[in-house]
Amino acid sequence: MSQAYGEAWYWDKRYAKESTTTFDWYQKYESLSPLLHLYVPTTTTTTTTHRRILVVGCGNSAFSEGMSKDGYTDIVNVDISSVVIREMQKKYSGSPHLKYIEMDVRDMKAFEAGSFDAVIDKGTLDSLLCGHNSKPNAAKMLEEVERVLKKEGVYILITYGIPAYRLHLLRESHSWAIKLHVIDKVHPGECSKAETWELTRPVPLNNDGSLREADRLEKMDVHYIYVCTKGVVVYSPHELEIGFSRFATLYILRFLSILIT
Repeated sequence: MSQAYGEAWYWDKRYAKESTTTFDWYQKYESLSPLLHLYVPTTTTTTTTHRRILVVGCGNSAFSEGMSKDGYTDIVNVDISSVVIREMQKKYSGSPHLKYIEMDVRDMKAFEAGSFDAVIDKGTLDSLLCGHNSKPNAAKMLEEVERVLKKEGVYILITYGIPAYRLHLLRESHSWAIKLHVIDKVHPGECSKAETWELTRPVPLNNDGSLREADRLEKMDVHYIYVCTKGVVVYSPHELEIGFSRFATLYILRFLSILIT
């Protein structure tokens, strides 16, 4: 059945059974709020700039409600299921900061390019990767996410996908600057526990995207959080070394040509 995760009928059927409940994939807002405040400050903290946020695959999550209560004032939520969108529109009809729209993340042409400061994804890319035509569907979604983001806007992906796979996918056709964070999984019936790794401290990565502290981190029971910034290219030390060598070579050749002439 997981192969139907990219299909509207599957989610309509599922949410018809869950019309009175809420469910948050992976993590709740309270757990992730320090990271959101780091990359998407609210209008009441360090900046007066208006922040417009898109939550993709919102489902019946209470995540956006938590954001609204925490000072975010323009949160657009989209989901492929008309059933859950109707329920959420009804539930939050009195919340001016929350908008709910039926939409397929692979085709968000209703939004203009550069419309959002941040896109938040808790499990939507993962869902597409479990379904039919996973790679083309994931590529379409990422293309749309990048298109609707403003320059230097952030795509925050919360996922079970390890760096060896997700970093390759994210970098395949996009020039994101990517930082990796991790957060401990909290299983049903389990109380919150002490952090294995500080949430707001990026995990060090090697030039090839592998984990520098692989032995330690790969044994952790964590969700991975990829913070992808649009339009900012970060070069590795190796790439900088190559660039400097080429510049030096061109400079020397130019100098010699002046001497000869």
